[in-house]
Amino acid sequence: MLDGNRIAGQIRAELAREIEKLSRSGIVPGLAVILAGGNPASEIYVRSKIKACEQLGIRSELLRFNDFVATEQLLQSVAQLNSRQDVDGILVQLPVPAQVESGILLTTVAPDKDVDGLHPMNIGNLSARRPALVPCTPAGIMELLRRSNIPIEGQHAVVVGRSNIVGKPMSMLLLNENATVTICHSKTRNLRELTREADILVVAIGRPGFITAEYVKAGATVIDVGVNRVTDPDEFNRIFANDPERMRSFAGKGSAIAGDVHPEVVEVAGALTPVPGGVGPLTIAMLLANTVKACDMRRGRS
Repeated sequence: MLDGNRIAGQIRAELAREIEKLSRSGIVPGLAVILAGGNPASEIYVRSKIKACEQLGIRSELLRFNDFVATEQLLQSVAQLNSRQDVDGILVQLPVPAQVESGILLTTVAPDKDVDGLHPMNIGNLSARRPALVPCTPAGIMELLRRSNIPIEGQHAVVVGRSNIVGKPMSMLLLNENATVTICHSKTRNLRELTREADILVVAIGRPGFITAEYVKAGATVIDVGVNRVTDPDEFNRIFANDPERMRSFAGKGSAIAGDVHPEVVEVAGALTPVPGGVGPLTIAMLLANTVKACDMRRGRS
């Protein structure tokens, strides 16, 4: 099992040393988070990000907006943050309320403060192998592979999912490290045949327990990006019927967290990320890393 918590701890320790060096020069990295609406999951994610900043010595601030906020109001806030020298990173927590034009909002964030790596300029720089702020989850997965001594060069990597946040940047990062990359999605035919060819299989589709053992080549490295809340008893039993501890927890809570990869894959995979405790901690660690990187880049330090 690939321990995301352990590797995230390594990254945080390295960042702590870098932040201490910056502080001796009178520099404190700053992150601003925009949270629009009352999405419960977003509230949890933002709290964990703010707490992580506090623990490392990154100055953070949270800008809250209600469910009825207009796009123009958020654009004004982003413009103000873009102009502030004490803000190195700007994070727009997704999803935003339905009436907000998220595409316009995200491209308004200054590219050198775009710690989510979603601005077209950063995506273009990633594609061209130029220095850029990279989306946090794919960047964290690359750190996981490197620090776990899993070969990338020359390997066949299959990415299931083509989102701008995970699938597309993940494929570019793997390609940049000389993997041969196949991208699969909801319209892909013969998905099982393609995933069974993967030396490295990255799954980010938002379907609990979808990738079963028959989709995985023996010995493959499987990265499960999915975080799905399961409440249906039949679906729960399909995924966790052989896990008495989770069954007891489900009976008490009425819900469980499941990845996109079925637990049975552990029987055939050479390496596998757990859910929780796999990719999730690395996403937050790389948000912190991107904030420090943005601080350095904006000051010509890297």
